[in-house]
Amino acid sequence: MAAEEKKAPGEGGRILSWVFKNLAGPPTVENAIQGGSQQARDLWKQDLERRKQWSREERERKRAEREARRSN
Repeated sequence: MAAEEKKAPGEGGRILSWVFKNLAGPPTVENAIQGGSQQARDLWKQDLERRKQWSREERERKRAEREARRSN
């Protein structure tokens, strides 16, 4: 092996590379939501919307606190 490839730190050796390529494989997220049942997709969407709503409410609450401090 005269021309070895430069590897990033933590990438591992030949055995670890082989194990990753042949057993673990690259990460994929295709059809991550579509792969479940309709009920699971609906529940996931509801949960996501609740999280977004909570974030909006927190931003608004913090904004109101800042305004109240400025006016005092």
